[in-house]
Amino acid sequence: METANTHYTRTPRTENLKWVDRITHLMDNQFRLPGTNWRFGLDPILGLFPVVGDLASFSVSAMLILTMARYGASGKMVTLMLLNVALDALFGSIPILGNIFDFAFKANERNVRMLRAHYEEGKYQGSGKNIILGVVIGIVVIFILLIWAIWELLAFVYQLVQGWF
Repeated sequence: METANTHYTRTPRTENLKWVDRITHLMDNQFRLPGTNWRFGLDPILGLFPVVGDLASFSVSAMLILTMARYGASGKMVTLMLLNVALDALFGSIPILGNIFDFAFKANERNVRMLRAHYEEGKYQGSGKNIILGVVIGIVVIFILLIWAIWELLAFVYQLVQGWF
């Protein structure tokens, strides 16, 4: 399913970007709350499964960024995308409040909108293979921070529960 704003000429590069559009739609806008125009995707649903759901959502976002970097997003653009995903991953891992955050923030959609604006402004840089290593390092750092945050949160909850008994 393509989103309404997709305006790519058909090339191997744009076919990969259509994949980015489809996955972004699935993660952020696939479903509509009945009786409203409010949309959400799998991201907040995955957030209902502690740790595993957050890691799965982060992994999908990381693959989207790698694909966008590989097909010409600038280093600055990729850095901003990583910040969006880091915010989504860190705040999204907070029980209950994180789920509400996931419904509203939609990091993947923000990243695709930034990528489209990047292309429209003519800042496309061709192959982004030279920044892939930096992207991978950024993703690994965010992943480690996410694991640490989840660990600290679980330790806090464990101590809180221990205090009740």
